Amino acid sequence: MFTGIVQTQATVIANSYQHSVMRLVLAVSPQYVTKLALGASIAINGCCLTVVKVQLTSDCALAEVYFDVIDETLKLTNLGKLDAGCMVNFERSMTLGTELGGHIVSGHIHCIAQVNNIIHTDGNCKIQLSLPSKWQKYVLYKGFVCVNGASLTVGEVDEQGFWLHLIPETLAITNIGKVAIGDGLNIEVDQQTYTIINTVENYLRLQSSQ
Repeated sequence: MFTGIVQTQATVIANSYQHSVMRLVLAVSPQYVTKLALGASIAINGCCLTVVKVQLTSDCALAEVYFDVIDETLKLTNLGKLDAGCMVNFERSMTLGTELGGHIVSGHIHCIAQVNNIIHTDGNCKIQLSLPSKWQKYVLYKGFVCVNGASLTVGEVDEQGFWLHLIPETLAITNIGKVAIGDGLNIEVDQQTYTIINTVENYLRLQSSQ
């Protein structure tokens, strides 16, 4: 489980394929891999991945973290579009006592949203995202949504999707400040909203069939 509070950005240094599995290698400051064990979970652009190898560079300036990304994950997320030099959002899993500054995030991506519009004003940035229609009902005004691993509040909802209103700190800490129109961002809808809506719809469906 994660909080949606991105801790840092990591740099893609390699991605290679063997059959339908992508070996993803990221470089990050060593402070973010302290006591990191093999098999640990890390959210990369919001997608929960398992650490298969970790090592320090020869000068100990950076840590290299290795992941294997299967074909199903590549289909559902933007990880398959990463190239060397790309920056990704990085969050280690929650521990007991972790401050919950965002909301509970599972790291299971539901869909990809496309960036349709970006509006910059003094100290602020608005981004419009379009969603596949089946996921639109789970995104509510002022509700939670996890975008590329960042816990954010929905600013507005429209027929195509929703808008984000981003502060400078979010733009600086995450890679969302670097997106361009046409980019695809990983989306995990709020699990509580998802569960409530599905439960109510199933109940009403059962009632109408009786």
